[in-house]
Amino acid sequence: METITLGKNGPTVPPLCIGTWAWGDKLFWNYGSDYGQEQLQAAFTAALEAGVTFFDTAEIYGMGLSEKFLGQFIKHTQQTVQVATKFGPVPWRFTGQSVSDALTESLKRLQLERIELYQVHWPFAFFLSQETLMNTLADEVKRGRIGAVGVSNYSASQMREAHQILAARGIPLAVNQVSYSLLTRQVESSGIIATARNLGVTILAYSPLAQGLLTGKYTAENLDMLSGARKIDSKFSKEGLQKIAPVISLLRSIGEKRDHTPAQVALNWLIAQGNVIPIAGVKTAEQVKQNIGALDWQLNNDEIEELEKITRPWLN
Repeated sequence: METITLGKNGPTVPPLCIGTWAWGDKLFWNYGSDYGQEQLQAAFTAALEAGVTFFDTAEIYGMGLSEKFLGQFIKHTQQTVQVATKFGPVPWRFTGQSVSDALTESLKRLQLERIELYQVHWPFAFFLSQETLMNTLADEVKRGRIGAVGVSNYSASQMREAHQILAARGIPLAVNQVSYSLLTRQVESSGIIATARNLGVTILAYSPLAQGLLTGKYTAENLDMLSGARKIDSKFSKEGLQKIAPVISLLRSIGEKRDHTPAQVALNWLIAQGNVIPIAGVKTAEQVKQNIGALDWQLNNDEIEELEKITRPWLN
């Protein structure tokens, strides 16, 4: 399988990342109702069997349960697994020591001595300055507890600032994790993608299927199947689903020619942008297998252009 280096000299990972927000999360994902630890273990195993060994989590996912599950599963495999997790700069964390303490707790939950990629979950640092935050993360790289430093949800200017502080310590900024899909392309128009390329920063794309909109599963004719937050999300309203119908139609058309699903085509489009790794959230082995179908083939230039053109309304 083709691999990608995170940033200029970070860890080498597969071109697809497995997202674990739903692992243990009851608030958004109803963990414990229609899936549990057994299904998550099967999803983890299916990913490794396919050669996808890169997993993204966060201390806040499942209030720590996501990290704990991932740590337990890693303990029972001989394969090398690359873990990315995230630090939340909440108001009561305003010293460098609080950053190091949060890292220590994540390492304990993950049962690891080192995290390949440690990311700042959002840019609102409150009383914790970017200088203190980035310099503490640089210290942890020197200590060997972090392989690479990343950020998440940072604007182009915020990314440049983080990059500059780290560069003064001789450490590159490896990634910026942002919402990016055919239906969320604001990272292009806001300059985040171009800035990342200029700085040598890899983009990790979360919600690469736009909360499931790009799977083609939801249409204006089957609104009765909506549940949870989707019931009140305007993107899943009749009007919202009618608006994206031409995009889904094109994804289906391309997919039928290539024997792939709309979701696999949408993920492949992201990979084709270069320097972009989609984070596919999964709860089951079947979902892993579906997402892995986006790998080991390539859209041609005409197909990439068609998809770019039809989704231009979602640039802003």
